[in-house]
Amino acid sequence: MLIFNLQAYQRNYKLCPYLSFMFFIVGILWLATTEATPKASVVLSNFAKFSPTTPTKSSIELEATTPATELFANSIKLTMEKAQWGRALANNLTLLYRKTHTDVIEGIDDCIELLDDSVEQLSNVVNDKSKEYSFHNIDDVQTWLSAALTNQGTCLESLEKYSKIDKGIIGVLANNMSQLISNSLSVYMSAKPKIKGKTTKLTSGNGGGSRRLLSEGFPYWLLKSERRLLEASIAEIGADAVVAMDGSGTHRTIGEALTLAASLAGGGRSVIHVKAGTYNENIMIPTKQKNVMLVGDGKGKTVIVGNRNSDDGWTTYQSATVGAMGDGFIARDITFVNNAGPAKHQAVSLRVGSDKSVIFRCSILGYQDTLYTHSKRQFYRETDIYGTVDFIFGNSAVVFQNCNIYVRKPPSGQQNYIIAQGRSNPNQNTGISLHNCKITAASDLVAVRSKFETFLGRPWQQYSRTVIMQSFLDDLIHPSGWSPWSGGFALKTLYFGEYMNSGPGASTRARVKWQGYHASLTSIEAQGFTVGGFIGGNLWLPSTGVSFDSGLLG
Repeated sequence: MLIFNLQAYQRNYKLCPYLSFMFFIVGILWLATTEATPKASVVLSNFAKFSPTTPTKSSIELEATTPATELFANSIKLTMEKAQWGRALANNLTLLYRKTHTDVIEGIDDCIELLDDSVEQLSNVVNDKSKEYSFHNIDDVQTWLSAALTNQGTCLESLEKYSKIDKGIIGVLANNMSQLISNSLSVYMSAKPKIKGKTTKLTSGNGGGSRRLLSEGFPYWLLKSERRLLEASIAEIGADAVVAMDGSGTHRTIGEALTLAASLAGGGRSVIHVKAGTYNENIMIPTKQKNVMLVGDGKGKTVIVGNRNSDDGWTTYQSATVGAMGDGFIARDITFVNNAGPAKHQAVSLRVGSDKSVIFRCSILGYQDTLYTHSKRQFYRETDIYGTVDFIFGNSAVVFQNCNIYVRKPPSGQQNYIIAQGRSNPNQNTGISLHNCKITAASDLVAVRSKFETFLGRPWQQYSRTVIMQSFLDDLIHPSGWSPWSGGFALKTLYFGEYMNSGPGASTRARVKWQGYHASLTSIEAQGFTVGGFIGGNLWLPSTGVSFDSGLLG
C-alpha cells in the first residue's frame, strides 16, 4: 500500500518541485489503477479496475451462482471506498495548492463538495434498511446513484479549463468513479426488483416511468408538522430566524441566519424568513444542511443578487447566487438574480441539487445558465425563469408546472436555447418536464424577436431527456423546435418529446426528424412525465399544501 505523506511531499516540493510533483502524480495514478480483491463468489473484475476505460453494462460478468443483489452490494462497497479515498486525495491537493497552484483551487473545491455529496448518496444506498423493495425505495436508490454519477461529470466540467497535468489527478479519479457508479446503477436496474410480488417497470431507457399512488395523504419522508408549509402564512409557519436589512430581524444577512440554523439543526425543518429587500450575497447550503426553507415577502420584494460568472474565473457550479445541496430545500416568494450580464457567459442564479426540493412562486433571472437543476428530484410551481442560452439545465428529475419561461434578448448574432438537459447514462431516472407552462419573449426581446432564433432545447449529454406538454409556445420558437449540440451528437440517443402544446410556436410539422425526437407523444407516454409519473409527486406534494396537477390536464 502506498501511503501519501503530505508533509514529506511539501518538503520535497520545495527542494525539487518538478521531480517531486511528477513522483506524486505517478503515485496517484498507480493508486488509481489498483484492483480490489473480489470475494470468491463474485466476479468484480470490471468494478475493481479503477480505469477510465472500464466497460459498462455489456461486459459485466457474473458467476451463475452469484445473486445480483450480492454483486450490487459489493460494487457499492467498492465504489464507496474509492469515493472516500478520493475525498482524502482532493483534500491533500487543496492543502498543497493553496500556495503553489492557486489557479486550480476552485475546480478542486467543486470536486471535494461533489465527492462529499456522492459519499452521502452512496451511504444512503448502503444504509438502506428495507428488507424488500418498496415502491419509493426503488426510486430512491436509482435517484441516489443517478446523482452520484452526475456529480462526477460536474467535477470534470469544473476542471476543464486547467492544464492536463493538474486535471489528470482528480480527472482520473472522477472518470473512474463514473465507471464504478455506472456499473453499480446498471446492475441495480438489471436486477428488476419486485414490489409485492409484481415486477415493476423502472424509469430506465428513454421513456417515462410509472408510479403507484399511496393511499396515505402524506409522503413517507415528511413530518406531519411540516405540512402546508408552502401556502401557510409566515406567522403560521413560525420562522426560526428573520433576516432584515434594517435590523428589525434576528439577522442582517441570509448567510448569518443559515450559519445559526446549521448550528441549531436537530434534524427538523429550519425556516428562515427573509424580509423585503435586496441582499447582495452568495448563499451556499451544503449537503449536510437539510430541510432549509427560505420564505420571502414576494417576487420582486425579497431579492437575492450575485454576479459571479465564468469570465471572471468562477466555475459554472460556483457561479450560483444561491446553491442548495441539502435535501428538502424549499424556497417561496423570492427572486434569485445573477446580474453579471450576457457578455459574461455562464452565470447561474440558482443551483439546486437537493432531493425532494420545491421552488414555489419565485423568480429566477439571468442570461446564460440561469437555473442549474443539478441533480435529484425537484418541483417548480408558478415560478418565472428568465434567460438566453441553456438557461434551464442540469441532470435532475424535475417537473415545471404552471411556470412562465421568458426568453431574453441575447447579444447580437447569438441564438437562444431554453433547455439543456444533462442525462449521461440511460439508467438515470433524470430529465426535464415542462407541464402547463408558458414560453414567450421577455419585454426586451418582444420587438426584435424575429432577429434571433429561439429553440426549445438541445442535447447537452448523450441521453438528454426533455418533454414539453400541454404548454403554450409563443411565436418566437423556431419551426424546427430543437437544435443539435454539435453535428450528430446524441441525435439517436436523446429523448425529446412534445404533447398537446398550443400557441403559434407549437406546430410540429416542420420539427426536426431525429430518431430520438417524438413529435406527438401518446397520452400514456406523456403521463410518465407528469408530477405523479416522473417525480412521484403524489407521495409528498399533497402534504406540503402546494397546488399541483398530478396527471395530464383535461
